[in-house]
Amino acid sequence: MRFSGKTAVVTGAASGIGKASVLLLASEGATVFAADIDEEGGAELASQSNGAIHFQHCDVTSTEDIKALMDRAAAETGGIDIVFNNAGAGGDGAPIDEIEPEGWDRTMDLLLRSVAFGIRYAVPHMIGRKNASIINTSSVAAVGPGYSPNAYAVAKAGVLHLTKMSAADLAKHQIRVNAIQPGFINTNIFTNSLELSGEQAEIGKKAIAAMSAGAQPVARGGQSEDIANAMAFLASEEASFVNGTSIIVDGGITIGPKYSWDPKEPDMFEALRALAEANQQ
Repeated sequence: MRFSGKTAVVTGAASGIGKASVLLLASEGATVFAADIDEEGGAELASQSNGAIHFQHCDVTSTEDIKALMDRAAAETGGIDIVFNNAGAGGDGAPIDEIEPEGWDRTMDLLLRSVAFGIRYAVPHMIGRKNASIINTSSVAAVGPGYSPNAYAVAKAGVLHLTKMSAADLAKHQIRVNAIQPGFINTNIFTNSLELSGEQAEIGKKAIAAMSAGAQPVARGGQSEDIANAMAFLASEEASFVNGTSIIVDGGITIGPKYSWDPKEPDMFEALRALAEANQQ
């Protein structure tokens, strides 16, 4: 019961990483305010607890919604101890030479601006709380190309820098700020980005799950609970000396190209030697 007596706020709470995080926090004693635009999913989530989970409709691209969420959590419990700025989606998938301003701005609002104002409107209710902790969802896409569309990656890199800047700003209040960089996690973000629904979405989920098992050195797909566990660590007293940094939870996908860790993949040097031998013949 690491979070007994604590108040937590989680955005993007109705499914995937957010849902797993809400259930974990509640199971360990927290009163959780679960925020999402998915009314049905949020209500179902709240029904799974004995009053420990409270759903609030919140569109994180609306600063008014974010402020109302934080104000409600504090008004009903006396303050906020944990904030998990997690809401997000794949954003605009266009490359930089094709993306339109509206798509760029929409992606930044959803993935970066929302985190900034999640922090902004939570902090007044976190001052003076023991071991107050803010956790932001970034991504392995923040480390470089190849993991996501352009705008998503740039926004998630911004989340990392915002995390450091916020940790410095909030040191005077003894509020810790850290980030998590998920890798290939089996959630709806992929099927939603592909605009799949119904039976197609189910087929897509199975295909993605099968593919993800071989995408990184750890031979299984990442699960929402993997990220929830990292979030809970960062929120807990166990991480009271961890501040202004990020934890990569990716099964090793960022270690290097697949040939560097998979013996079945021919490495670059073997390919070059084979090419040289072929040319000599």
